[in-house]
Amino acid sequence: MSDLAAIFEATARDAGDRTALIAPEGQISFADLNTRATGLTERLAAKGITKGDRVLVATPVGIALYATLAALWRLGAVAVFPEPAMGLKGLLHAIRSARPRAFIAAGPYRLLTLLPQLWRIPMICPRADDHGTSARIPLSPGDPALISFTSGSTGLPKAIQRSHAFLLAQNDAVLPLLGTDPAPRDLVAFPVFALINLAVGRTSILPNWRQNRQAEVTGKALFDWIDQTRATRLLLPPALCETLGGGGAPAAITDIFTGGGPVFPDVIDRLQQGRPDLRITCVYGSTEAEPIAHLHAADISQADREAMQNGQGLLAGQPVDQVRLRIVDDEIQVAGDHVNKGYLDPARDAGTKVADGGIIWHRTGDAGRLDEKGRLWLLGRTTAVARRGGQTIYPFTIETAARFWPGLRRAALAQVGDDLVLAVEGDTAHLADWRASADALGIYDVKALPALPLDRRHRSKIDYPALAKMLGVKG
Repeated sequence: MSDLAAIFEATARDAGDRTALIAPEGQISFADLNTRATGLTERLAAKGITKGDRVLVATPVGIALYATLAALWRLGAVAVFPEPAMGLKGLLHAIRSARPRAFIAAGPYRLLTLLPQLWRIPMICPRADDHGTSARIPLSPGDPALISFTSGSTGLPKAIQRSHAFLLAQNDAVLPLLGTDPAPRDLVAFPVFALINLAVGRTSILPNWRQNRQAEVTGKALFDWIDQTRATRLLLPPALCETLGGGGAPAAITDIFTGGGPVFPDVIDRLQQGRPDLRITCVYGSTEAEPIAHLHAADISQADREAMQNGQGLLAGQPVDQVRLRIVDDEIQVAGDHVNKGYLDPARDAGTKVADGGIIWHRTGDAGRLDEKGRLWLLGRTTAVARRGGQTIYPFTIETAARFWPGLRRAALAQVGDDLVLAVEGDTAHLADWRASADALGIYDVKALPALPLDRRHRSKIDYPALAKMLGVKG
């Protein structure tokens, strides 16, 4: 099939009354979700929305979101998603970049109609009683499906347009990791993975927390939602795995898939505390290329752990079969059908896209290396390297090693003038031991902070520019 709308429709016929989505507002079957999407399709068409039109989507992660996507794709319209971590600033940037013809809003986002920037375009609100029978229009693989944005952690967010062919290629790259078995019940913190579950007829449990408020989720709240929804697998960013890991994974959970940030060995160890049978898969990727590599925790050998403890970086595992990967000047570059080849504004391609022999390579901005087994090791952001005495020191060579130290929760390498500083977060009763261990790694200054700054999207990556400001480094 050439587009996701056709796949969703076929799955709805096959899965029927099986539960498609469980959300804080309730649950819905595959058949009812398709019916609801069809009804919204008819209301969108009545507003003049047609193939190729861009429609801003501002809804909580819930049933309305996926009904909206299915409805837009039935019409061949393009969903525009602002970067949620940026709040109003991200929304206004999305409006300027994509120039939508309409916007779909649910819940509190309906108040967006008060924004002057949205006065001149119609607002449509998904309804639980949407019901219709109209046929979807045929689409080609190259037709655009959605526009999303990079996180903006390295500057103004870049708009990425994905075609239906791109989403299907991404689906093919992720399926070997998640499988096609419809039996598991997945708690999914990554909206794109819920699309994959909808395509294979598997139940997705949606978060009962706001995507930009993950830091506020408590272990008890997470445990309660898992128990209430009878989840059997978890797809969570590392920050939520850390929240969960405080008490070990619930007995009903068989698998955890985690990504969206580096997954350090201590996080895996806490998750498996008392649960050696728990299967953990770490997925490495980026907004422009997801997934790139994956690692099963069971495949981490003692020699691998010793290598990470001794400054060799962070093991990310085998590149997925669907990606081409190369290392150029220590930077990871990738290409493939599910790798973004250019931004909506071609002027933003400079510096991140490399054309070579008919192949467009995406520069990830991550430093890495391949070992003798063809596995990828991450060395950290290329913009976060430190230099001393003509030597380049990559952040993950130090930060990964530090995560093995007792009582330490997080570590981040920073350069302050000619000195290297290791900023740490954890139980400061161990500060003297940390300083001794840092001295052995050639780091002479350890600064304990109440909390290290993290990225806005998944709260799982160090925000190095913010850290530099905290340490008094002038830009």
